[in-house]
Amino acid sequence: MKTEKAASAEDCGCAPTATEIAGLRGPMSRRSALGLASLGVLSLGAVSAFGLRFSPSAFAADYPSWDDVQNAKNNEAAKANEVTRIQGLIAALQADVAAKQADAERLANEYVQAQIDFETASDNADALQKQADDESARATASAKKLGRLAAQQYRAGGSDPSMELFFSGSAASADDLLAKLGTMDRLVAANRGVYADAISARNNAQSLSDKAKLARDERDRLQKEAQQKMQAAQDAAAAAQAALAEQDKNLGTLQAQLAALQDQTAKTVADYQAGVEAARKAEEARQAAAAEAARKAAEEAAANAGNGGGGGGGGGGGGTPGTDGWVRPASGYISSWFGNRGSVCGNGVCTSGGHRGIDFATSCWSPIYAAASGRVVWAQYTGDWGNYVKVDHGGGVVTGYAHIVTGGYNVDVGQWVNAGDLIAHVGNTGASTGCHLHFEVYWQGVRIDPAPVLYDHGIDVY
Repeated sequence: MKTEKAASAEDCGCAPTATEIAGLRGPMSRRSALGLASLGVLSLGAVSAFGLRFSPSAFAADYPSWDDVQNAKNNEAAKANEVTRIQGLIAALQADVAAKQADAERLANEYVQAQIDFETASDNADALQKQADDESARATASAKKLGRLAAQQYRAGGSDPSMELFFSGSAASADDLLAKLGTMDRLVAANRGVYADAISARNNAQSLSDKAKLARDERDRLQKEAQQKMQAAQDAAAAAQAALAEQDKNLGTLQAQLAALQDQTAKTVADYQAGVEAARKAEEARQAAAAEAARKAAEEAAANAGNGGGGGGGGGGGGTPGTDGWVRPASGYISSWFGNRGSVCGNGVCTSGGHRGIDFATSCWSPIYAAASGRVVWAQYTGDWGNYVKVDHGGGVVTGYAHIVTGGYNVDVGQWVNAGDLIAHVGNTGASTGCHLHFEVYWQGVRIDPAPVLYDHGIDVY
């Protein structure tokens, strides 16, 4: 089933637009980045293990005061110097944000690819081990067959009655049996095909076991690499957020100071200062209004979800309790199941790791709930998943929540959440063709089918 909602955050009519709530809360995504000019990238901070150059602290600069501006207005040379200085600071702030946001997104996408590479290696190791186990079982079965033949032969010849007891022992391994049977020329000659098959199976089993071990070593290496890339991406996102905060704090004042210096009218510095303060208060009021609108939209969506709505079909309401402390992560029906399709494309992005989750088809801004208690280990944008949250529940179990609406985060990395807590809102970001929650369950680092996991915890998904 591939049916998905086609509405976007802007046209669903159920909440404020992404533009209205940009920067309201949560980590930055590329959709909430400012429209920046094409500027040079600064040389920044220390070099990380993956070549990222950034400082975890915000961009530092010696900003001019309004007294500096007032003094510069009285001298043409000083004014020209101050104009150049402020223009440089504005460009540096913008370049700092642009560079760090680009690094954060690049590293996030590298993490996604590393996760896919790890899962591919894990699947390969499991497949090789299964083949080795199958060949080992075939070798043992063939050896035991020869053992029964040997017992029958010696019983018929009467030369060694103890052989029947020896060969009938179920605990004997294929190697033990084949070593003994190989000394029995008469038996091997009469059953050459069976013996050759047993030897071949034993050798294949050993070869495949050796390959499986190498594959597991590669899997473990890739898992560590994915974890390192995940941490690097999180560090980069924190640096980008700090840079944006620094820009938000200083850019408006710098632009007003620049305008004051370049203004040829009698408008005073005090007028510009008053304008900056008025703009600041207006922005605070706008953000408060947007936050209140988002809160009301979330409450309405939660009420609809509690009544089983929000998905245009059955399946139950988001947040409905199951067993063992688990809840249904979203409302709506399952529009796409685990592994039932290959690459998925949407918003100009295509996935490369297959469909390793299930999709809850529901409306934009519908609430997303923590499926179980745990700690948030990821809250950041990636190309494949869009805005994405991961929660670690301990014991090797992690859940993932993808395609969150822009501005729809309700948690931060490191935060503890309880089962049923509102962690985000449904959206259509990343490789997505309509508003829905793409829900994932990780077991020991590998994404597995979430449907049986939810069903085993008393949550209706079928």
